[in-house]
Amino acid sequence: MANTSDNTYFGDVVAQAMSRRGVLRAGALGALVVGTGVAGAVPAFADPGAEQGAEALGKHGDHGRGGLTFKPVAPNTDDALTIPEGYSSSVVVGWGDPVLPDAPAFDFDNQSAEAQSKQFGYNCDFVTLFPMGHNRALMWVNHEYSDERLMFRGYTGGAAATEEQIKIGLAAHGGSVVEVERVRGTGQWKLVTSGRRRYNRRVTAQTPMRFSGPATGSDLLKTAADAKGENPIGMLNNCAGGTTPWGTVLTAEENFDQYFVNGSKTDPNVARYTIPTGVSSSSRRFDRVEERFDLAKHPNEANRFGWIVEIDPFDPDSTPIKRTALGRFKHEAANTTLTRDGRLAVYMGDDSRFEYIYKFVSDKRYIPGYDRHNRTLLDEGTLYVAKFTGDSPASEIDGSGKLPSDQAFDGSGQWIPLVSGSKSFVDGMSAAEVLVFTRVAADKVGATKMDRPEDIERNPVTKGVYVALTNNSNRTAAQVDEANPRPSNKHGHVLEIVERRDDAGATTFAWSIPLVCGDPNDPATYFAGFDKTRVSPISCPDNVAFDRDGNLWISTDGNALKANDGLFVMPVQGRERGYVRQFLTVPVGAETCGPLVTEDQRSVFVAVQHPGEVDGASPESPASHWPDGGSSQPRPSVAVAWHSRGKKIGS
Repeated sequence: MANTSDNTYFGDVVAQAMSRRGVLRAGALGALVVGTGVAGAVPAFADPGAEQGAEALGKHGDHGRGGLTFKPVAPNTDDALTIPEGYSSSVVVGWGDPVLPDAPAFDFDNQSAEAQSKQFGYNCDFVTLFPMGHNRALMWVNHEYSDERLMFRGYTGGAAATEEQIKIGLAAHGGSVVEVERVRGTGQWKLVTSGRRRYNRRVTAQTPMRFSGPATGSDLLKTAADAKGENPIGMLNNCAGGTTPWGTVLTAEENFDQYFVNGSKTDPNVARYTIPTGVSSSSRRFDRVEERFDLAKHPNEANRFGWIVEIDPFDPDSTPIKRTALGRFKHEAANTTLTRDGRLAVYMGDDSRFEYIYKFVSDKRYIPGYDRHNRTLLDEGTLYVAKFTGDSPASEIDGSGKLPSDQAFDGSGQWIPLVSGSKSFVDGMSAAEVLVFTRVAADKVGATKMDRPEDIERNPVTKGVYVALTNNSNRTAAQVDEANPRPSNKHGHVLEIVERRDDAGATTFAWSIPLVCGDPNDPATYFAGFDKTRVSPISCPDNVAFDRDGNLWISTDGNALKANDGLFVMPVQGRERGYVRQFLTVPVGAETCGPLVTEDQRSVFVAVQHPGEVDGASPESPASHWPDGGSSQPRPSVAVAWHSRGKKIGS
């Protein structure tokens, strides 16, 4: 376990109940829209002064919204993308598909690093769209990691890999920008394969980048190749992400530790970022082709990863920016909204067991249309970490899953400031140290250890902030608290945060747990009080998204119920709050990433990551043949589903 701090688990804290009557107010940010029916990139802004009262956390009355009427997909272990009756699906783009116009066709048995640097990368994760015309858009997709065991025949490990295989792995990381188009006015989208495609782009582990923000130029970021500490090379393990109001991508570097060898035992990275101190037999051995991955020779290189990276999809020649003001940890998400006074807020999770939830709030306000000004917002502001306090006696949080006497796992919380510009709020740490070793700083201020905080999204209708807590099998009965109420939490849960006055700039909030995942027949599960005989079983929530009605869409990773992962939807208000229904399942061995529901709700995108990734699988004995079927090798791909009769998703 990386987090060995003595931070309390807060199960023994009885908080003064935070008054929640009248706390819910409409925030400054409306539904995320990008025009021409595509959601997910540029927010449309409501009047910051608008107010809507509500009686209690997450319960905004029954507005009759949602319209979810589809027949849920049954859990299964099929090697297919399974969708509801009345729906269709297709693959938009997959590993090896040409991205750049001069990219060759994919040939599994004749791969090269040069080809991969021009082709769609390996494991796809975060997906978002940016409009360009009536039925066209740019799609950005993260490529989280490479799985060489499934990419190359006879692969036995990085020490025995060819240098070309290692270079292919480097090129398979990063992200892709591809142009896509709607098919004949339906909900189907496909890859544009003709014309200039001038925006198409590959970003890899070898793409030149630059640092920006308070830690830029710090001694902690300097290397022999970059004496000024300003110009890192590449990005790694990009998992979830977000977008900005000015139309750029924020992509999150997550488990960067696995790419390095020979970390020093005295380095804070080793203890808190799980950097290897030797050479693992499972390492990809990037150090064999690029010396910078050997920390015995270049000890600061690891400090140059673990950041939020901003990329402009409309400028293929632009330099990606690693935003140091947002801190360094194993980032899972970077979703933005506006505070009531117009400043930018960014919500972020640190995806490891017993790690933390963060928020950044800019100093300056967002000004619509003032691009030059807006692109400075992510450099000047305050980085916070969350502390959760339960409002029930410790004796009532016993790990059994039984609700406390107030019939809710809930309480209050605060955002604890860590750093603002050159000012550190953490004793014994400079601002640069807080930003580079953010986990250590969060330990020191007593943040709450959570069960793998992954994606974090703000609901465009209710303004609540929802956190996917994937799982934590290492939590013991002595470590449960009201925000993490289940020991050996192999199925995970979803947390709901409502900040004071629904203001993303607030430093206090109320919280509750509307969903404790698992088998509905398990008494330790909870579906916001909804009839559990009617819900779909769900395990390991990972990424979340919202449709324009405010329904919560949840994708899963690592289903511990022995069925394939999938995509689920749950209303968060009204009579069907807690009514979880499974919308689709992904193939054998795959994880469901994305997801993305378009603004017109006619399409839902999912990134099908690592199909066929099961123990013992190999190109000689593949566990999946998705998406091409027959005897083909599995290919991570982005797929889209739509209603065959043109109705909105979920109907």
